[in-house]
Amino acid sequence: MSDRPRRLQPVSPTSLDTTLNTSWHRAAITVFTFVVLAHWAEHLVQAAQIWILGWSRPDARGLLGMPFPWLIESEWLHYGYALVMLAGFWLLRDGFVGRAGLWWGIALGVQVWHHLEHLLLLVQSLTGQYLLGRPVPTSLAQVVFPRVELHLFYNAVVFAPMVIAIGLHLRPTWRERDLMRCSCRRPAPAGA
Repeated sequence: MSDRPRRLQPVSPTSLDTTLNTSWHRAAITVFTFVVLAHWAEHLVQAAQIWILGWSRPDARGLLGMPFPWLIESEWLHYGYALVMLAGFWLLRDGFVGRAGLWWGIALGVQVWHHLEHLLLLVQSLTGQYLLGRPVPTSLAQVVFPRVELHLFYNAVVFAPMVIAIGLHLRPTWRERDLMRCSCRRPAPAGA
């Protein structure tokens, strides 16, 4: 007999959070990882356009920026992605336990900073008041590092602990496995 209810019940924010970190956790991590990898592809193509193909920085727009140049110039797009990342890390955090939870928390912490940098860029874009009198919106770290390199760095320092967290989550210790409530939890081997 199935434990599932016969009729669909409305999903409240609390139950959505619970569902994302239990029965939908593996699917949610998969979708989130796909979004992160698609974003990485954009930055890696842009880097290849600059350093391999020798394109100028304004001409190097990544995959989507080529047919839609306004995308690369939109602070709303960059901020929106940073917000989606922050929301994903926040919403999926309760599904990670033990060592995986630590690494997921590190990725979340770095993404909080990355999000704040994009919020600063968006506010400058909307107000026309640029940091330190610069001619374009400028983040705090961008005062020292060029934007393309900075975004590659931010994506790497968010992605690395995320990958470690997922790897540890999918290969938990026995103690961590017992703490897991999510769909990623594998049954204990027979006789264990």
